Amino acid sequence: MSNLSSNIILVIAVTSIATYLSRSFGVLFSEKIDEHSKIFKLFDCIAYSTLAALISKVVIFPAGDLVEAGIFLRIGVVFLCVIAFYVFKKNLVYPTILSAILLTVLIKII
Repeated sequence: MSNLSSNIILVIAVTSIATYLSRSFGVLFSEKIDEHSKIFKLFDCIAYSTLAALISKVVIFPAGDLVEAGIFLRIGVVFLCVIAFYVFKKNLVYPTILSAILLTVLIKII
């Protein structure tokens, strides 16, 4: 094996171990976690803020094919998808599909 392929295999192995180890700990300790505790709420806030930062970065500084869409188009699609999120009772599937369809159609039209 070449040096590059052995490094890729090592990276895949390490990330797989880290992922499944943390999931295993989650399964083991899930019964002992109080979801109304302050630490759980802290992690919840951190997760949501990370997601908001990621979405903001993609909307404001797009990469790839998303560059073709203007900033107002991207922001408009985000607002429509947030509304769809609440209309569909906080289901993430419909807004995700809606965003892909809206961006595809609106980029071709505009």
